[in-house]
Amino acid sequence: MYKKANQSPNVKRFFQAPIQAYQYLSRMLPGSCRYYPTCSEYAKWQFEFNAPHKALLSSSLRILRCNQLFPGGIDYPIVQIKMPICPLLCKPKKVYGKIKVNFWVVPKDTKRSDLYYIIKDIYDSHLELPA
Repeated sequence: MYKKANQSPNVKRFFQAPIQAYQYLSRMLPGSCRYYPTCSEYAKWQFEFNAPHKALLSSSLRILRCNQLFPGGIDYPIVQIKMPICPLLCKPKKVYGKIKVNFWVVPKDTKRSDLYYIIKDIYDSHLELPA
């Protein structure tokens, strides 16, 4: 639908492997992140959608903000992408069949049309929904 950062899957895996290892180990510890999504999840999303140098800078700044001097709260990753205008989006079910949504792309600002928040769909997460 839109073009992700121009990087190979091997580069993406190289940067995401340590993050996934940290997430696996941190499940054994009590949760203490001040932000949603957590800093590791934020970094993983950044490396998914941005170039490595931009993702590394954004993730490092986020980790530096994760302390008692900042209030915390909701802080979604911001990416710069050009959304195409596609006539296929008018009737996606007829063209594509059933679509699985992993991420939502929400405009950040009305003045700039190329900055978007990336929000993960709740049904794609590892969390169980309450019955």
